[in-house]
Amino acid sequence: MGKLNPNIPSPELTKALNAAAARMRKLNRPLLTPALLLLTFTQDPDSAANRLLTALGAERGFRLEELAASAEALARAMPGLDADFTFSDEGDRLVRMSTEMVVALDEARSIAEASGEAQIGTEHALGGLAERGVGTAALLRRYGISRETLASRLTATAQNKRVSGQDQVAQAKGGEAAPVYVREDLMQDLLGLLALANHRHVILVGDAGVGRRSLVQGLALLMAEGKGPAGLANLVTVSEHALLVDAEKAVETATRQARDGILFIPNIERFFGGSTANAAFPRATRAVQRAFLDLRPVVLASTTDPAWNERLADDSTVRENSHRLRVAEPTVAETVAILGVHKSRLEHDYAIQIVDEALPAAANMAKRYVAGTPLPASALAVLHRAGALLKLAVQSGGSAALVPGDSVLDADDVAVAVSVMTGIPVSKLGMDERARYARMVDALHQRIIGQDDAVLSVSRAVKIARVGLKDPKRPIGSFLFLGPTGVGKTELAKALAEFMFGTEDAMVVLDMTEYQQDHTVNRLIGAPPGYVGYEGGGQLTEKVRQRPHTVVLFDEVEKAHPRVLDVLLQIMEEGRLTDAQGRTTSFSETVILMTSNMGSVYLDKPVMTDEMREQVMDVVRATLRPEFLNRIDEIVMFLPLTPDQLRKILQLLLKAEKKLLDAQGVALEISEPAVDWMLAQNDHPEWGARPLRRIIQKNLREPLADWLLNAAPGKGAHVAVDVGAGGLTFQMSENAADDGR
Repeated sequence: MGKLNPNIPSPELTKALNAAAARMRKLNRPLLTPALLLLTFTQDPDSAANRLLTALGAERGFRLEELAASAEALARAMPGLDADFTFSDEGDRLVRMSTEMVVALDEARSIAEASGEAQIGTEHALGGLAERGVGTAALLRRYGISRETLASRLTATAQNKRVSGQDQVAQAKGGEAAPVYVREDLMQDLLGLLALANHRHVILVGDAGVGRRSLVQGLALLMAEGKGPAGLANLVTVSEHALLVDAEKAVETATRQARDGILFIPNIERFFGGSTANAAFPRATRAVQRAFLDLRPVVLASTTDPAWNERLADDSTVRENSHRLRVAEPTVAETVAILGVHKSRLEHDYAIQIVDEALPAAANMAKRYVAGTPLPASALAVLHRAGALLKLAVQSGGSAALVPGDSVLDADDVAVAVSVMTGIPVSKLGMDERARYARMVDALHQRIIGQDDAVLSVSRAVKIARVGLKDPKRPIGSFLFLGPTGVGKTELAKALAEFMFGTEDAMVVLDMTEYQQDHTVNRLIGAPPGYVGYEGGGQLTEKVRQRPHTVVLFDEVEKAHPRVLDVLLQIMEEGRLTDAQGRTTSFSETVILMTSNMGSVYLDKPVMTDEMREQVMDVVRATLRPEFLNRIDEIVMFLPLTPDQLRKILQLLLKAEKKLLDAQGVALEISEPAVDWMLAQNDHPEWGARPLRRIIQKNLREPLADWLLNAAPGKGAHVAVDVGAGGLTFQMSENAADDGR
């Protein structure tokens, strides 16, 4: 049995189908037929189909009541043929549809697609009811309504939508405007500018997602209530469809339509500066400039700070005839209020209940974790993702779902959604984050042996950032790790990634020995237009864009070309980077680490002294520019490892080997003499812990791998490692060799 995809009908048509199903049951009919849907259209004054029928009735001299009576008589007389096709009504009851009903909806979908619409509206469904072969077609023709008549009307309506703007004041008066949260301080500033006698064009400047369009929608609602600026009757938004077809005509048509009020031009930077804008809108640019020179209509536009600086600030027509109004990111408290306005719509769209605690959880977690998108857009995105996950869980009965299928969206569901969006494990998103960071030093020392000063310095700087005592746009922290090889610089970077972001893989490693030439800066931000690899993005910007919560490690930083260091300086100073394609990547949720062995010859004692530190800093200051060093939060110095620390590191590495074998059901036991023997194989103690991995690989892992391949031991096998005359010895036993096979 087929079933109607619930995403195909528009909300208005879905409402009409539910009403038609109710009439079907009231009239005791077995199937939903076109006549029942037509009857519903005649009695629903809020639907587009009803408005179209009313207009046609006025033209052709019939009253809607007459058409309704005829439709009801047809519904009672024609039971219809079963199409073996259903849809779920608002009570989740399956409603069987007649063959003609399916034909009508199929034709309606074709009409909608021809009009450029993604969903079937009631007006498209009315066109389907007039399709030949559908029982209502003959009835409609008796009232002078043919398939061709409706098709021409719908085509004209679609074309009108594409070539004209949308009057948001008219939509608000017609009840078509969505609820919106009004930020009173911003609205008062906007109303004050619009009340000026001249030069009252306004450009809203702010990041995408902070609520510029919501401010405009709020203004339209005030105007619809008669509380807007005096003398301004409408608020017309330039049609995006029309811009694609003919940008100049779209601007001119919308300007004429808004003559008595306000013309809203979103993303106005598209018309100014840069080869892309000029190539797309050469004549439209002049039309926009003319609008700024006129007093009517008032131009209201939106743009971003970078776009203003790069494209609009140099245009004297715009600059001298407009005022800029900054739309800042709302506070968390304001965002919670904004989410409250959207709550009922989200509950309806996802068929869920949202508890009050979910709103502040979404606002706080979005602010903290969803990098690159400001509030309230990021918080709304979190709630949408949580709603989708919950709806999926309900539909699947909770099986294999990330959230319980209980239809109630709470703070835990919000955390799961944020985890899905950012890649950070749910366990790292708890509300007890302050307590977790308070134990940061102990957590890092589970992996880092020694280097107490280094671990303490990094922990202190990160905790300061995490409690909000830093510029939120800059990286969480910027650190320069100095010290000889093998003392734990890279290991601390991995431990930091695991602690903060849930996995040591949350790290981008860039070897600066590969960035010693001038042109290599393009690898970081992408090749310029016209060069090979332009679409691929930069090795740095693309990776951080895909995973904004990450540790970025610049290895051997002193070897990088000065232009590369300039890029790094911009990241530390501004917290963002623009790639070759003009896309901005935020580094506000990254930790920047730089490693170097500058001055490491002076780091030759296990205890730091003031003399050692100053000798190292002399080398650093002679290598890196002052403005670069001033942007680093902390310069961390690593000391040589003592024999006791090397032993503890080896034991940590051997513990990891035991864990690998445990996963295969094999127990590994290593004697203390075996540990002593492996330590004695370190011919280069000046290389720190680095040779230990090679010693384990050669003397332990390779013999064990041979045994596993040849003996294929079962679960419960045991390996005892000791020392003999020729080196390590292995006593292997298969206590339960056949149990698991």
